[in-house]
Amino acid sequence: MVTKETLVDLYLLGVSAVLPENLVRNTVSIFGPFVKVGRFRFRGGVHVLGSGKASVRMANEVMSILRDRVLGGVVIGVKGGAKGKGSRIDFRYGTHPLPSRENVEATEKLVEYLRSLGPDDRFIYLLSGGTSALLERPIPPITLEDLIATTDLLLKSGMDIRKINAVRKHISSVKGGRLATLTRAIGYVLVLSDVVGDDLSSIGSGPFYPDPTTYGDVYRILKSYGVWEKLPRSVREVITKGLEGDVPETLKEMPRRIRHILIGNNRTALLAIRDGARNLGIRSRIITDTLQGEAREVARVLYAMARHVALYREPFSPPVLLVFGGETTVTVRGKGKGGRNQELVLAFLKEMEEGLRIIFLSAGTDGIDGPTDVAGAAVSDADRERVKRERIDVNRFLEENDSYSFHRLMGTHIRTGPTGTNVADVVLVYVEGKK
Repeated sequence: MVTKETLVDLYLLGVSAVLPENLVRNTVSIFGPFVKVGRFRFRGGVHVLGSGKASVRMANEVMSILRDRVLGGVVIGVKGGAKGKGSRIDFRYGTHPLPSRENVEATEKLVEYLRSLGPDDRFIYLLSGGTSALLERPIPPITLEDLIATTDLLLKSGMDIRKINAVRKHISSVKGGRLATLTRAIGYVLVLSDVVGDDLSSIGSGPFYPDPTTYGDVYRILKSYGVWEKLPRSVREVITKGLEGDVPETLKEMPRRIRHILIGNNRTALLAIRDGARNLGIRSRIITDTLQGEAREVARVLYAMARHVALYREPFSPPVLLVFGGETTVTVRGKGKGGRNQELVLAFLKEMEEGLRIIFLSAGTDGIDGPTDVAGAAVSDADRERVKRERIDVNRFLEENDSYSFHRLMGTHIRTGPTGTNVADVVLVYVEGKK
């Protein structure tokens, strides 16, 4: 019998498939006198730098593989996550999703190290989700306080990650390829993607990758979302100077000395979930790894699809597990607490009708949903019946963006703690059919 616990186990299977250690092990090795990174190989040692939620675990694995070939480095991880091993790498820890003084100070150390490398040096840069907050060096006169206020405003605006990162890149001296301009060394950027579609210019705000967006694009985005007038004055000043050409644009052409290697993404996790389900005798179908949109709207579409399968047995006959990956957004208007996954599950539950057996799960592969201590949530038709029986007002929780309180009340949270990886979200819809 398939239960919510079954879906949680499959989600965890997907997470395990994208653990940094496994992905790095598939990419980095020693081949005789050579260090091998993807399809590239070279003699001698290498410097190790990095940033993101998975960067520390990635660095630990690089250290265990290359040992004394690692010459040093700086890696910025997240507080509360994995701890760095060994003394060759200077491990620093910052905050997420909002930047802090620790993030800026750690970035300064990383920049200093990168600048110290010469044209004959080589480095591996370990890039994963969370970098946009952890790697931060605002363009003057933007202060840390102004940066925090801006980040908070962007995260609550309803923008998708590409638009948010377009803005971040244009107010930072290390994003949008600008980190690449600070070094003469040869670099190999190992990328663990948390962005739908694996856009290398958006993952971690693309510190080494050319940026297709401009200050003009950023201004139009901010105006269209009604955010421009709410920004701190210093942020508007930098963007305005960028429009006038007084602040240089982000990187527009890839330096030949920098190579990017995608080592894992959302689809990697989805394939593991599909195969795991089949091993349990559960028919499964991957529908898409590019799920996007406002969480409440996505919930309506997903329920309509599940309902159609349950009632009309097309395009798949139930029982069947529908597997999705991607990342939704939430426009925050209430004063409650939650994250995009918890709100997606709550909105889906609101749509559920009597007489259909459906289980729904949505969770972040990083184990952290928004500014909360949970990964996401899972509900079934039994939870819908309880809501009706106990007359729980779902609309009130939605109006206040208080999905966290709802799932805490219902006991429907998924708790993993920080997983040490990040490839966006997993959404599972198990359609058993009519009761």
